Amino acid sequence: MVSNKNIITFIGDLPKVELHLHLEGAIPLNALLQLIEKYQGNDYITIGDLEKRFTYTDFSHFINTWYWKNGFIREYEDYQFIAEHVALSLAEQNIRYAEIYFSPSDFREKKDSLPQEIAYAIRKGLNKHSDKIKINLIADLVRDEEDKSPQLKQILEVKDQGIIGIGLGGKEKEFPPYLFTNVFREAKKEGLRTTCHAGEAAGPDYIWQAIKNLNVNRIGHGTNAYKDSELVQYLVEKQIPVEMCPLSNVKTNVVQFLDTHPINEFYKKTMLVSVNTDDPKMFGTSLENEYISLIDTFNLDLSDIYKLAQNGIKSAWCSENTKYELNSELTQYYERHVT
Repeated sequence: MVSNKNIITFIGDLPKVELHLHLEGAIPLNALLQLIEKYQGNDYITIGDLEKRFTYTDFSHFINTWYWKNGFIREYEDYQFIAEHVALSLAEQNIRYAEIYFSPSDFREKKDSLPQEIAYAIRKGLNKHSDKIKINLIADLVRDEEDKSPQLKQILEVKDQGIIGIGLGGKEKEFPPYLFTNVFREAKKEGLRTTCHAGEAAGPDYIWQAIKNLNVNRIGHGTNAYKDSELVQYLVEKQIPVEMCPLSNVKTNVVQFLDTHPINEFYKKTMLVSVNTDDPKMFGTSLENEYISLIDTFNLDLSDIYKLAQNGIKSAWCSENTKYELNSELTQYYERHVT
């Protein structure tokens, strides 16, 4: 049986899965500093400076900081560089499988950039650590304009780089989900899975749009679903996976305090919620820290963590064989240390 003092070790060694993770928000700070120094030259900046900069007053402030940081990703080789460092960081945290968003339209410094080349560069970086962690990609179409069909066509050309789905992040309030109905329909016809950031910066009506208009396979965040009891019941009954990012929501002031976050309520109602970090290096967190914070805040026990980890595997878009392997490793670990 795991004692309280060993819970941190137990969570650290737990074989984990992450489904809502942005490549550009998971860059280890030392790697990001190298990019800043590459392009900013002698204007010296420290990790402490970055940590101060990565403090936000609200969601809009976070988005603005996101674009500032991405201004230092200017060449395809930079994507390869950050992908390699992110993969290693995840592997060192005992994350066995991850689905990572990448945002080709945020590559703003190079106007003639191609999503295809970005995907090739990312995969080249990820392959450096393919013996340690399996990673699939989700192309985040990003809410910056309404017509995303041209970008989707480009993404489809490189599906073989491990791109298994599309997502929709960015400025949620300004671009409601229904605007992207056609491109999501196109993506599904081409065999891609779909997810949409909804109910993070906007209300539950945006989650309904993601479900009814976009017919998504998963919901990203879904935090504000608690404001609509009918929606909560629907998500529970249909077992639509919800990628929740509790500490991200606190850091961006989507919720004020972790103890007011709805994840525990959703979990108790048997909603299919998974625990994720969103942009861990911009929030000073990790998947281990997410789990420990939930234990401390909601008095969860290790059986709850086991179930939440299982939810992540159930919600994943990997093959059934990979799911079986992940679940077997998780179950064996849990039974060896807890039961």
